[in-house]
Amino acid sequence: MTEPVVVLENVDMIFGEGAADQVHALKEINLQIEQNDFISLIGPSGCGKSTLLRVVGDLIQPSSGVATINGKSARQARLDQDYGIVFQAATLYDWRTVAKNVQLPLELMQFSRSEKDRRTQAMLELVELSDFASHYPWQLSGGMQQRVAIARALSFEPSILLMDEPFGALDEMTRERLNLELLDIWRKTDTTVLFVTHSITEAVFLSTRVIVMSARPGRITADISIDLPQPRNAETRSNVRFFELETEVREALRLSEGSQDPEGTPA
Repeated sequence: MTEPVVVLENVDMIFGEGAADQVHALKEINLQIEQNDFISLIGPSGCGKSTLLRVVGDLIQPSSGVATINGKSARQARLDQDYGIVFQAATLYDWRTVAKNVQLPLELMQFSRSEKDRRTQAMLELVELSDFASHYPWQLSGGMQQRVAIARALSFEPSILLMDEPFGALDEMTRERLNLELLDIWRKTDTTVLFVTHSITEAVFLSTRVIVMSARPGRITADISIDLPQPRNAETRSNVRFFELETEVREALRLSEGSQDPEGTPA
């Protein structure tokens, strides 16, 4: 059996610890993510989903507990470029072409010109934007910009892709189309994905597991295996099992919102 890609042990996150207005964002988080898992984090607004993703990516350090990534510390994993990260905003540089945006991390890592060109072409083909290589971000739709951001995040072949509500600002039809494209990319790249979303439908459609979190302080209240067959397609959303899993996640969310933390305050 292969070693888990992500192991979180008793992770707590307190912002402003000791201050009168301290915020207990995460509490006693224990989680394992296996290779090629597609894990969605879902929970009420402010429950710490994005905070948890940032702990995994070493963008912030937990107040206590341990995050182990690929058998090493989160900090070492970041230094080793184990992560690709996509946020809700595409955060592209308007003065760089699509190809140059994709190439940016490769430039920072000092890849050779030939390797930069090869990887950029491969990534643009993967996200079906080869014909837009010389365009600028402001010439693209929001959905196309996010595809560029995904291509950039995958350009250096990270083992883990962290995605923080990447489709949250898009219209429903664009979002559904990008869900399909993301699953296709996931299958082709064998990448492990940690995905933050507020959408139950999106979480069920994309994931191998859905992690349900309570209101703050965020705790894991349910770990639901999504046993829908792969590959998934537009018809998957009309599958009876899909509706059953949506209902299971929705009920877990309802219960998590009414849960109490061990100290007796509303979670």
